[in-house]
Order: sequence, then structure tokens, then C-alpha cells
Amino acid sequence: MVVLVLCTIRVQHQSAEIRDSKSLSLVIFASFIYLFLLFGKRFASTMKFVRFLMKNAALANVPKHIDHFSKFSPSPLSMKQFLDFGSTNACEKTSFAFLRQELPVRLSNIMKEINLLPDRLLTTPSVQLVQSWYIQSLMEILDFLDKSPDDHRVLGEFVDTLVTIRNRHNDVVPTMAQGVIEYKEAFGQDPVTSQNIQYFLDRFYMSRISIRMLINQHTLIFDGATNPIHPNTIGSIDPYCEVAEVVRDAYESAKMLCDQYYLGSPELELQELNTNKKGQHISIVYVPSHLYHMLFELFKNAMRATIENHEASSTLPPIEVMVAIGGEDLTIKMSDRGGGVPFRKIERLFSYMYSTAPTPQIGHHQRAPLAGFGYGLPISRLYAQYFQGDLQLYSMEGFGTDAIIHLKALSTDSVEKLPVYNKTALRHYKMSQEADDWCVPSREPLNLAVYRVAK
Repeated sequence: MVVLVLCTIRVQHQSAEIRDSKSLSLVIFASFIYLFLLFGKRFASTMKFVRFLMKNAALANVPKHIDHFSKFSPSPLSMKQFLDFGSTNACEKTSFAFLRQELPVRLSNIMKEINLLPDRLLTTPSVQLVQSWYIQSLMEILDFLDKSPDDHRVLGEFVDTLVTIRNRHNDVVPTMAQGVIEYKEAFGQDPVTSQNIQYFLDRFYMSRISIRMLINQHTLIFDGATNPIHPNTIGSIDPYCEVAEVVRDAYESAKMLCDQYYLGSPELELQELNTNKKGQHISIVYVPSHLYHMLFELFKNAMRATIENHEASSTLPPIEVMVAIGGEDLTIKMSDRGGGVPFRKIERLFSYMYSTAPTPQIGHHQRAPLAGFGYGLPISRLYAQYFQGDLQLYSMEGFGTDAIIHLKALSTDSVEKLPVYNKTALRHYKMSQEADDWCVPSREPLNLAVYRVAK
């Protein structure tokens, strides 16, 4: 036991002098062999201590790695580049070499911004849990920086690691949402903090969408399996995504939920206008799951509003969807007769801080729906913006709402929109509430009698 203590002291003394993590690992490994020769089987109990030392040595270098990789800007890919990565001539080595550099850059850029959040939000258990997931995922990817892409075993391990990371991050959105709720319940909210959190979450969730896109493309293409339902897809991308088909799928799913809850649902009226190839169905290069997510959320909102606004009516007005494509844009307009929303509340519908929905419970066996946090519309807008599109709402209070999705018609124009950590981003978190440079209307009518000049 004395030898163990002396060896531990020796390791600690040497580690204080050794800055390089690889050298420290060699010292720990040498100590491991030394102890094993001395104690044999009795050394098994010491294994945990050695692992503890090595883990702490790696964790100590995490801030250094984050600082290093955050100095690089993420490399946005176009839809065409995604297709080229997954074509019949796709090279797994090339994808591996790109991802082992690009994923740390994207992770580190957004991890730098996490630390700019209010301290009270950072200390919530949910946000700390999310941070631990990101740190663990970053460390796992960094393990592959020095490994050879010519080793097929390494490539297989990389795919397995990416799947593990993807599964680990499945609940990032509801967990971060829970952290915001914990913060609001404990400390309330103010305009500056709300603005910073809104700015951060838009960028954080957009970063997450992009990271999952990279991971999905690599794992789906190089795991050796094909999608039997959609054999023509390249990873998660459909080169010939028929928009009307996705519209109908999203409608049927929302209709099923609506029928279960309200015992009825409005019909769908769908029209297509293809100005490029008249009379043909509209198709683009896109990610069907992203488009489905947006449409499903919009259909849910439109159906609920329509039914609740026509409770006394024996018939429900249909939900009208128009799909049109031109030289640059593909546009989907969804129109309902659900009574509309006041103009002043439109932007609030996209806010993470103003959700009035009841908080769902997050469990290990059942994932919480995004709509339960009121995140359906904000996340849907991010999906649209991810490839340079947008999602907008135009409402006529008393009548109904038009929801419009704008997408790029050309795969070369569909380029990732990625957050980057720089001085411009830093300034957003340091902004303070300033006086408005426009007159703010008074809540009470102005009494002009007090300004009357005495005669």
C-alpha cells in the first residue's frame, strides 16, 4: 500500500510538470504496469483510480480544445455537396476525414456561446446536463484525430461513435427547454435576458440540426444498409422529394391526432403550380423529414384553430395548401379559417420564453413532444432557415392565418446556415436595454387640460 501511495505521488508530481496530455497518459500507463507487476490481481481495485486520473487529465484539456476549434469557422455545405458525399462514388475515408475536423469545430463554436448565458441559467441541472453531453461527445470525436482512415476497424468504430453521440443528444431540445423553465420559475424574466436566451437558442438549435445532419448522412450512407421504403434516398436526402406527397403525409398524421382529440378534422384542398414543367408534380432535392416536421406542426395548429373557431358549425372550412415553384424559390402556403391571431402576438409565437403550454414530463422511456414546450413553431422556422429558406405567418384576426414556407428550388442555392462564434456574436450577449427612439403610447388618454395656457 505504501508503494501505491508513493507511485500515486510520483504520478501527481510528474503530471504537474507535464503539460502534454499524451505524455501524462504515458506516465499513468507506466504506473499502471508497475502496480500490476507488484500487486497482480489485488491491483484490480486500483483500476478505478487509474481511470479516474486519466479521465481528469482528458477533462482538463477540454477548455483548451474548445478554444482551439472555436477559432475556426464552420464549413457550410450545399445540398449538392451533401449529394456528392453520398453518391455512388462516395468515399468513407473522405467523409471520415472531414467530420473528425468539422464536428469539433461546430461543437466548440456553440459551446463557447453556452458559457455566455446568464450564470443562473448555466447552474440549472438541465443546462449542466446538456453541457456534459456536449463535452463527452467532443472528447469522443477528438479520439479519432490521430487515427488512420485506412484502417477499416477505425471507420467502423467512428460510425458506432456517431450513432452513440446522436442517441445521447436525442433529448437535447426538451432538456434545454426544461432548463429555461427552471430559470423562469426561479428568477422570472427581463427583456435583456429574454433577448439573449432567444438569440442563443435559435443558434444552439440550428447548430444541433446541422450536427445531426452531418451525423445522419455519414451513418446512413456508410452503415451498409439501404432504406427499403425510400431506396432512392441518399442518407436522409431525397433527390426527387415530391412536395405534395410530404404534404399529404403530414396532413394524415395531424388528422389522425385531431380525430382522436376532437372527433373530427377539416379536409385538405391541395393545389400545385409548376411553372418550370407545366402539368408535372413538383419535386426538389430536400430532406423529407425536415419538410414533414414543418408541415405537421402547421397542420396541427391550423386544425386546432379551425375546429375551436367553428364549434357551433356543422361543417368545417377546409385547410387550403398551395405549392408553387419558380426559377429560384419553392413556396408552400397553408391557409386556414381558424380566426387568426392578433398582430402583436405573431412574433411571440416564435419565442422560447413566452410559451403558455403546460410543461410535459421528460422520462427515460418516453420523449416529450416539442409542442409541449411551445417549441413547435420556433424549431420549424429553424428547419426552414437551415437551407436558406424561411417560415412566416400572416394572420387576419377574426378570419384566419396564412403560413408560408419558403425553400430554395435549386440544390446549389440550398446552403447550410450555421452559427459562428465571433466578436459580432459576442456583442449580442453584451447588449443592454436602451431607451426606445420612438414614442411609446400611454396606457391612459392624455389629459390636455393640464397643458392649457392660463388667460
